[in-house]
Amino acid sequence: MLLTIPKVLTTDQVRYARERLHHAGDAWIDGRVTAGHQGAPVKRNLQIAENSAIALELGDLILAALERNPLFISAALPNQVYPPMFNCYEEGMYFGNHVDGAIRLIPGTGVKLRTDVSATLFLSEPDEYDGGELLIEDTYGVHSAKLAAGDMLVYPSTSLHRVAPVIRGARIASFFWIQSLIRDDSQRSMLFDMDTAIQRLNSSQADEIARTNLTGCYHNLLRMWGA
Repeated sequence: MLLTIPKVLTTDQVRYARERLHHAGDAWIDGRVTAGHQGAPVKRNLQIAENSAIALELGDLILAALERNPLFISAALPNQVYPPMFNCYEEGMYFGNHVDGAIRLIPGTGVKLRTDVSATLFLSEPDEYDGGELLIEDTYGVHSAKLAAGDMLVYPSTSLHRVAPVIRGARIASFFWIQSLIRDDSQRSMLFDMDTAIQRLNSSQADEIARTNLTGCYHNLLRMWGA
């Protein structure tokens, strides 16, 4: 499932994050330090050091916003979220085709997280840079994303994807992964569609018995498929 989640961060929150990142100084490092064997040869960008104070501060800001976002919770069914990271693609920078590693070790914790869902939260407005599209491949072709600042794209971590070269300006974003309660993307998509239908039926005050039965089916499937 490929889904845009609008306004994860408010305009003021985006402005604050951009200001903090603008003055991050030595916290910006070569993005290849976190790339695996597959990604390092095709990765050219900058990242904020994961253990830096600014990464922890802004990561907490994003995590708090996600906890209050019902669309994110319905779509990702999060069990655990990797601490958000931050990157910058300046002119000539890019990230070639790759698939995200299946397991991430959360720094300083010893905790391993299975990457079921990948997320990119855009912090630059589309008119601030040319190129830099996030390109994701699935069975239906290649999907291009270049969202408004504060909007987020979630997609299966199994997807082949890349960031096109930036040819003007700078593309700034946060990225992270989610270990879902539901490992399988098709099952997760089905539950999301069912939850969306239940919410629409509830808002229209449709037949109460039917709504109760459908809600029961949703939770029983979640119970059956859940990790």
